[in-house]
Amino acid sequence: MAYPTAVNSQITDSVTQANTQVVAASPAMAMGNLMMATSQALSMTAHNATSLQQNASQTAQATTTQGVSTLYSIDTASTGTGTKKVFA
Repeated sequence: MAYPTAVNSQITDSVTQANTQVVAASPAMAMGNLMMATSQALSMTAHNATSLQQNASQTAQATTTQGVSTLYSIDTASTGTGTKKVFA
């Protein structure tokens, strides 16, 4: 039973309907925000993984280049002499 008020009942009904709509939409909004935050976190994780793989590849390439350069810089004459002494 509605209590008599000085406000028109059509106004109170419209306010009640607006409040009901806001309350009813809250769970959907909360789930939407959760899904957006989760998808953003997952996309950042994928981006970071890609970035780390690229950096690791650059480091591996630099290490390989340095190792090959070191091998090529060894004097072959002294290597041959040392090998001859080992096998002789």
